[in-house]
Amino acid sequence: MINISIKDDFIKLGQALKLSGAAGSGVDAKYVINEGLVKVNGKVCTERGKKLIKGDVIYFDDKEYIIGGK
Repeated sequence: MINISIKDDFIKLGQALKLSGAAGSGVDAKYVINEGLVKVNGKVCTERGKKLIKGDVIYFDDKEYIIGGK
């Protein structure tokens, strides 16, 4: 599981994919989210602006990313 550190209370899904390196750009993140290739906490999520908080888990490309602290 790959940790995505955040400073604020939340991070948006598209931003989290870019920050983690799972998506090379915002356009790439938008595409994979819109195509239904990303799951949040086990459910497909097509909302790029979905707010994620500490403890949420993103599943993409056979990898798991957890939203964590600093």
